[in-house]
Amino acid sequence: MHESNGNGTKPKAKNVLGGELQTCCTAPMTGFYRNGRCDTGVEDRGVHTVCVEVTAEFLEFSASSGNDLSSPAPGFPGLKPKDKWCLCAARWKEALDAGVAPKVILESTHAATLRYVSLDDLKGYATDG
Repeated sequence: MHESNGNGTKPKAKNVLGGELQTCCTAPMTGFYRNGRCDTGVEDRGVHTVCVEVTAEFLEFSASSGNDLSSPAPGFPGLKPKDKWCLCAARWKEALDAGVAPKVILESTHAATLRYVSLDDLKGYATDG
């Protein structure tokens, strides 16, 4: 999060397991704030909080749903299977419901994700316990 905790420092973001949010990926540089982490704040209307390892099936699903993550665009390299990326929580839930949800890195998935999906659902797709 990007608000202050009262003493001028930013509180440490938490992951879905209650620990400190870990880096998701820096190559390609991910996150709403392009800091490699699935941080969120008031500016992040898409809630890009789920650290995933994308699959070919998920990329096809996303493209068919109007969000082509495979094709390069200005400032975006395009994703390929096994890339890690901070995905919108609602998009992950859509992929879950469609049976094509990508694997999740729990320690790098922001706690705000739990407003959209359960920890049990996330754990079912976890790469890291």
